[in-house]
Amino acid sequence: MTVATFPPGFLWGAATSAYQVEGAVDADGRGPSIWDTFAARPEHIADGSTGAEACDHYHRYPEDLDLARRIGITAYRFSVAWPRVLPDGRTLNRRGLDHYRRVAEACRQRGITPMVTCYHWDLPQPLQDRGGWAHRDTAERFADYAATVHDALGDLVPWWVTVNEPAVAAWAGHSAGVHAPGLRDTGRALAAAHHLLLGHGLATTRLRAGRHPDTRVGIALNLTVAVPATDAAEDVAAAARFDGHHNRMFLDPVLTGAYPRDMLDWYAPQADLGHLHDGDLRTIAAPLDFLGVNFYNRTHVRADPSATAGSPALRVAEVRPDGLTYTEMGWPVEPDGLRQVLCGLRERYPGLPPVHITENGAAFDDVPGADGTVDDRDRVGYLDGHLRALHAAIAAGVDVRGYFAWSLLDNFEWAMGYTKRFGLIAVDYPTQRRTLKSSATWYARVVAANALPAPDEGKM
Repeated sequence: MTVATFPPGFLWGAATSAYQVEGAVDADGRGPSIWDTFAARPEHIADGSTGAEACDHYHRYPEDLDLARRIGITAYRFSVAWPRVLPDGRTLNRRGLDHYRRVAEACRQRGITPMVTCYHWDLPQPLQDRGGWAHRDTAERFADYAATVHDALGDLVPWWVTVNEPAVAAWAGHSAGVHAPGLRDTGRALAAAHHLLLGHGLATTRLRAGRHPDTRVGIALNLTVAVPATDAAEDVAAAARFDGHHNRMFLDPVLTGAYPRDMLDWYAPQADLGHLHDGDLRTIAAPLDFLGVNFYNRTHVRADPSATAGSPALRVAEVRPDGLTYTEMGWPVEPDGLRQVLCGLRERYPGLPPVHITENGAAFDDVPGADGTVDDRDRVGYLDGHLRALHAAIAAGVDVRGYFAWSLLDNFEWAMGYTKRFGLIAVDYPTQRRTLKSSATWYARVVAANALPAPDEGKM
């Protein structure tokens, strides 16, 4: 007996990103990225590590895709490393481009539909040296790069994500300084946010004009529900600011062609907004074939005049309410937040395009048993709860076409290094041995049935 059946043709996937899994940073002509530069400073990464080896997915992708096939996933979202394809940001490296064609072909051979992300944060370092995302020209260079990749892979890859989580790339990388390129500059953060979106719009236009007519283009935005810590007016206002800063600042230009007025008014005293040019918003609002939603947790906030929350003087602090379960990242487990996000999108944005959940997952302390198995019941519970929330949103009328678990593999978790594990597949980094976790076995049952198990069966 099942209680939650998903629509016919629903995509069941898992996701990775190049710098987090590939390793092989010097192989076949790849150039340095901003993450190579950032991670070379051990104080930037929790365990002093880098992505130089990671999961060696660059060489082991056939093995990893065989495991993905064992799980039964029907789609694999992976990113192309810009510095493999254009090491200096401009000049083609054919060996790098050919690698990704082999990956896409390997997916197809296993009955797995590839979804390519063009930018998952690994900007070529030479482009950063010329100003990076704070410089307008980077958006143009990105469109050229995306068109190059699409021209080479578009006959194999129907689904294209232009940019992954521009909010994180802008705020964490250019304001808080905790991600590459490690800047702490409000003006450059705001310029980077705009140019990431502009790059998305320019690339969308180029991909649509390409020679592959079956191309479907979207962007992946990390969304949350901002929950005020109390009913006090200042906390409610803080939650509205956080929503504007984290959600609407990226949703509104993409879906409505305008930045939220309250956010422009908030940022204007802090930085020059001269990076906004006439016509940019029309470009950014190029129609989407789908909206990618990355969701991990709701965010509980309170007003704090001294706090920045890793952003331009937002005067908001995050809080951790008692009585909730938290992941190893310190994020609360509140599955209904996913339903809230999806139903909120449908209410706020008439004409919302179809949605794919392009990332959803959790880090837990995956301790292997004596026999090497990983019984990650907490992750099973997390995935089960969020898929039930997703099903509720579909039942409420939200057009969701697919779900991609984050992540296929344990991997280099950015500033957390290898201290946090999100994978359905465990990776023993010294030996590179792979092991399917209990969550992978559970997910395989869900994918095979296109439905969630009955509640008394669902959490193992």
